[in-house]
Amino acid sequence: MKQNILFKLILFLITFLLPSILLAGTPAEFIMPWWGWPTILFFTTFLIGIFGVMAGIGGGVLFVPLATSFFPFHIDFVRGTGLFIALGSSLAAAPHLLEKNLASLKLAMPAALVASTFAIIGAFLGLWLSALNPAYIQGSLGVTIISIVFIMLFAKNSENPSVTHGNYLTQLLQINGIYTEETTGKEVRWTVHNTTKGMFGFVIVGLLAGIFGLGAGWANVAILNLVMGAPVKVAVATSSFALSITDSTAAWIYMNKGAVLPMLTVPSMVGIMLGAKIGSKLLPKVKPSVIRNMVIGVLFFAGVRSLMKAFGI
Repeated sequence: MKQNILFKLILFLITFLLPSILLAGTPAEFIMPWWGWPTILFFTTFLIGIFGVMAGIGGGVLFVPLATSFFPFHIDFVRGTGLFIALGSSLAAAPHLLEKNLASLKLAMPAALVASTFAIIGAFLGLWLSALNPAYIQGSLGVTIISIVFIMLFAKNSENPSVTHGNYLTQLLQINGIYTEETTGKEVRWTVHNTTKGMFGFVIVGLLAGIFGLGAGWANVAILNLVMGAPVKVAVATSSFALSITDSTAAWIYMNKGAVLPMLTVPSMVGIMLGAKIGSKLLPKVKPSVIRNMVIGVLFFAGVRSLMKAFGI
């Protein structure tokens, strides 16, 4: 009964918001009262929070392309808000993940150090490109989002990769751990390899996070799991914790440059965190593959829309 009520609520919100989202960027924005767009933004991020959790991706990955494509906000404000959304979600989840011993400090710290360093560079680069011509960022964002769609379509996580022993850097940093698999009650010991390749991957992750304001959790998990061989649960949890470090560095750059607008950031963070709470409760009752395919379709549409805006179409 409760599940049917929640789904009806979601359907109502989608029906209510769709005309407003489609009209975003049209002359209607000039007659909208001051509280209109923040209110629409709250309900939109509420839905993003629900679907983001059920699809297994961060809210920032959905928020930035949708807000830049369908809302009349400057892309710098959207990217600044996107970083705070990813940061807020990460900080909310980090204590629980550390308590369960799923997020590994030994694995997260070197990855976050590399990513956060290049996130600062990416933030300055993104703001510089935007000052030259916002179309540069719009076009690059469109290409990046469409690339994310293909990564989500073809990348397959490995639940427990077979890593017999780590390389020299892994042993030097003592990157290993143990956690209890709750479904079986067994203890799982793990370590990683290809550490150098993984660190180069986090260079790209940091740049993308800074330039576009994306949480980049989708990329963190792929690197930690597929490249470095961490179990998928450890990869997801460590990725979420690492984002709290990576995104905070880039977020301060945007805030210092005046690209964080409280009227956009506050309703967005509240909406996405409330939505994520409901999404986590719906997750066991909904097929993740269905939601994931819906999110892939929305991302692809938003990526194409960003490319169209870049070319003035």
